[in-house]
Amino acid sequence: MIYETLYRKAKKKIVMAGIIGSGHYGTAVITQAAYTEYLKIPVIAEQDVQKARLAYARAGLSEDQVVVCDSAAAAKKVIESGKYAIVQDPMLLMELPLDVIVESTGIAEVGARHGLAALEHGKHLVMINKETDSTVGPILQHMAQQKGLVYTQVDGDQHGLLIGMVGWARTLGLEIVSGGKARDSEFVLDRRTGIAVSEANGVNVFETQTLQLTKEQIALFDELPYDKVAEYVQKREELFTGFPTASGFDLCEMVIAMNATGLKPDNPQSHHPIARTSQIPQILCPESEGGVLESTGVLDMVTCFRDNFEAGLGGGVFIVVSCENDYSRMILTTKGLISNKSNKSALIFRPHHLCGVETPTSIICAGLLGVTTGSDIYRPSYDIVQTTKVDLKAGYVFHDDHDPGLKTSILATTPMAPNNPVPAHMLQFHKLRYDVPAGTMITYDMVEKTSDAVLWKLREMQDKVFLAGK
Repeated sequence: MIYETLYRKAKKKIVMAGIIGSGHYGTAVITQAAYTEYLKIPVIAEQDVQKARLAYARAGLSEDQVVVCDSAAAAKKVIESGKYAIVQDPMLLMELPLDVIVESTGIAEVGARHGLAALEHGKHLVMINKETDSTVGPILQHMAQQKGLVYTQVDGDQHGLLIGMVGWARTLGLEIVSGGKARDSEFVLDRRTGIAVSEANGVNVFETQTLQLTKEQIALFDELPYDKVAEYVQKREELFTGFPTASGFDLCEMVIAMNATGLKPDNPQSHHPIARTSQIPQILCPESEGGVLESTGVLDMVTCFRDNFEAGLGGGVFIVVSCENDYSRMILTTKGLISNKSNKSALIFRPHHLCGVETPTSIICAGLLGVTTGSDIYRPSYDIVQTTKVDLKAGYVFHDDHDPGLKTSILATTPMAPNNPVPAHMLQFHKLRYDVPAGTMITYDMVEKTSDAVLWKLREMQDKVFLAGK
């Protein structure tokens, strides 16, 4: 493997990283680091000390190997002794002898504060926090590059893996017709009973729902007639009305991948069809080839529909590719890839994303090799924005991208101006200035801005660097 060869040639032999946040994702990074030759995570910053202790315990450490510290000096002494430290103040990590800071809190404003501090203290920055990344990732990477540091998305999460897959295909000269991610929730059919169940992969909790399908309805998910793809996609969506669908965090990951690859949405809400894996290249291809896309070079997502005896997509990622050369295209469509019916496009997919278990690669590449596993050409092209589903009163406090009162969509990035839409994660913890009726897109003039919001300040800087003159 090329990574192993490059690691062996590096001057440093081990990366010292500190992680901020030891939730589900952060814990997986910590546990897998214990088995990774080139990485050590000797300190966790976590307000909940018991959660951090549990993460280290799951990594196989005994209680006497872990020390809770209240100062950088104490933590440094613990690390130098070969033990592991827990601190509650993340800013203490900036003063420690660490190569990389890993931000894994999942809160946009918090990630912005930590990310900025890491770069100011000369640390490489690995951004698991997609809420921060989707909002101010480009300016943080720009700042890192100015300082000779690395800012990177992560292997393991869907947007990071998708960025890598798109980059791989492009280096081969393949055309990206479409790409995307599979949602964590799948619809699983028991053909004996005709009951379809919504099932979730991983530790995410979704309400399980069931739907009784007739034989005629089941047939909508089997053969996909070439001239009725859009019709079947619509009928499938109607059948599963009220079931879990694409959420804000799904679109958030798509925005990161779009900004990192230059790909785009086909429409603001995306198509997010319900599809069997084998049907993806037939659906997410141009209308001229029988698909639903108005253009090519787009990103979308799918909800996998499968029989209960079939493998699912596992929340994985995919690309639908083509190429101009007839002979090369023949190879694509005859050597194991699933093609559409015109044999012009073929599916390449990865039926898993292993979260923190894969993320050590990104940390090691940053710390040992000084390279990103994401994209080093990162531009603010798209944002997720929010439209009210219900009437909201003045003083309403915005929450996260799961807010049931808001609908999320993807729009082209615009500068910070009164009548322009606010990126979704810039709203978190902020208040509405006045009453807003249902069906209204949230714009800057509607929101009370706090003077100490680092996220907003970074966004202003990002506008100046990338959107000057727009």
